[in-house]
Amino acid sequence: MRKFNIKATEYFESVARLGSITKAANELGISPSAVSQQISILENQIGIKLFRRTKRRLILTLDGDRLYQTTTQAFGAIRNAHSAISRQRTTRGLTFRVSPSFGTRWLGPRIGDFLSKNEEWNIRIDATPEFTSFETEVIDFDIRYGLGGWPGLSVTPIMNDLVLPLCSPDYKAELQRLSNDPIEQIRNARLIDSAKSIFRWDLWLAQNNIDPDELHYPSQFDRSSMSIELAKQGGGIALDSVTLCLPQIKSGELVPLSNSFSVIDFPAYWFVCPPRHYNRRIVKLFSEWLSKNSKEHELEARELLNSFGCTFRPETGPDLLSESVDDKQGV
Repeated sequence: MRKFNIKATEYFESVARLGSITKAANELGISPSAVSQQISILENQIGIKLFRRTKRRLILTLDGDRLYQTTTQAFGAIRNAHSAISRQRTTRGLTFRVSPSFGTRWLGPRIGDFLSKNEEWNIRIDATPEFTSFETEVIDFDIRYGLGGWPGLSVTPIMNDLVLPLCSPDYKAELQRLSNDPIEQIRNARLIDSAKSIFRWDLWLAQNNIDPDELHYPSQFDRSSMSIELAKQGGGIALDSVTLCLPQIKSGELVPLSNSFSVIDFPAYWFVCPPRHYNRRIVKLFSEWLSKNSKEHELEARELLNSFGCTFRPETGPDLLSESVDDKQGV
């Protein structure tokens, strides 16, 4: 493959397809002599004649025809892919990635509002925890869950996460029958673990000076959506995001275990893209729409938690990361 001359092969394919060095030169935007030179180089490198030259035209040899049949398919596929990518970038289309639980529980119920206001746009959403490689992928932006600080990218905070122990009213009543002490209730509870959350039970227990006899997760999920659903069904206590389950708290399907535990309040959702992507009008429109809706949602969540008598404990990304590392090193 190191000896494969891609430029000369491209010139050969153009000449063979158009049947003329002059036409190929016009298509490639170079001189006819440069095309002829590359064809000669290719013939010398592979040791065969690709064309029979007559006074009026070029005729492919048998070997030349075999090479042409392969190369024209390959370059045709490349041209088609390039054209499709170009259309995607220039037509009214928007493609972005979002973390799965946020996409399903928060964005999904709201995206119809954006579409109704921007009916001329086509939208593709990839719900995945994988971050975009903007240099190699055709993606407009990411809505990321994390601690922020991705170098070389424009990183705009969208919304804070509000995390506290949540369970169904029936399960809370079951724990209260065992003890009136919230700490004892935690020790007796089935803890539901959201394995990919930033704030997990081990860190939360350490910060609240709760030392369980054994930290055991009978239920562990890599999606907050599943943890929230199990808690709603009375399967235990989920240490999870009010951002993702505000409707269930409003309806009474989930309740805070106790207002004696502060709500962990930290920036967790981010609008991330290369700065140049803001030049696209649709990206700017979506960013503005997202900012407006997220602020309204966060205000509603805070007011609801205040009605339960909850207090808030602000955290920052670096502090969280430091505490997580310290906690793991101490185990």
